[in-house]
Amino acid sequence: MTPDKPINLIEALIFASDKSITAEEILQVLTELLQEPLEIKFILEQIEQIRTKYLELDLAIELVQLNGGYQFLTKKEYYGAINQLQIQRSKKKLSQAALETLSIIAYKQPITKLEIEQIRGVNCDYTVQKLLEKELISISGKAETIGKPLLYTTSGLFMDYFGINSTNDLPQINELITENNTIGEQAE
Repeated sequence: MTPDKPINLIEALIFASDKSITAEEILQVLTELLQEPLEIKFILEQIEQIRTKYLELDLAIELVQLNGGYQFLTKKEYYGAINQLQIQRSKKKLSQAALETLSIIAYKQPITKLEIEQIRGVNCDYTVQKLLEKELISISGKAETIGKPLLYTTSGLFMDYFGINSTNDLPQINELITENNTIGEQAE
């Protein structure tokens, strides 16, 4: 039995998706399911109605657009509680080396493993492999240099995990630098 309202189907698809789902993916599913042509404009209007409904109901979750798609996420004011739950549940967090490597890839992508190792000053084989296994990075091709090394970039899961639409949403390097991070005396 299929529900009559496409809006309910759209809401169910977004809810059931383990990562952000695009309007185009929703359109494909509904066109196949309902056996009638639909337009992307209609899908986007329905998504906006769902987003508005969740805002008006004052729930702990909201419909958010990220990484080119849509996903239900907990509202920011509840991050503290969710963070505490994740701390209790997490057995395997990213190591300091993994965070450093992931940061380098995020800011310098596409980047080869050799370039990562030159920045970090240590071998990154294990760390890159673990980030690939966790699907936080992906192989985006091969460099046009001698040996054609693999190029690494952040993945869609990276965007979902950090709640951003693109790498442009990452903090700028100059925002992260503080006066406490300087070495030596500053000339005036």
